[in-house]
Amino acid sequence: MFTKLMEMYRKYKEIILYVFFGGLATVVSIGSFAWCDVVMHMDPLVANLISWILAVTFAYITNSLWVFDARPHGIKELLCQAAGFFGGRVLTLVIEEAILLIFINGLGLPSVGVKVGAQVVVLVSNYIISKWIVFKEKE
Repeated sequence: MFTKLMEMYRKYKEIILYVFFGGLATVVSIGSFAWCDVVMHMDPLVANLISWILAVTFAYITNSLWVFDARPHGIKELLCQAAGFFGGRVLTLVIEEAILLIFINGLGLPSVGVKVGAQVVVLVSNYIISKWIVFKEKE
């Protein structure tokens, strides 16, 4: 049984780790958004920007170290990798901000609920960007 589990883990390690650390990044994102929005009474779009900075920084560190095992070699590679990662996340930030603008500011739906729903779209989009653009295997 244990051998089968380890075999499955090795086969799906990247996805398992991405879901685990992506889940933690989602907790960072939603938690900091809720704090800024509900407790600090910030505009939802500003609160989302702050939560994005915190969550993306956390995600970059965990993705490069553990998920995609893509530790950069040297400062130049680190800067290129980080720029690609944050650049890709800017695209999903724009998508998320549009979702929040439409459903919170436009339709008046509950902010934290909309944020949770938007995170599903963001999580899937971020995996695609990370896997095929930022941390793609070198040939």
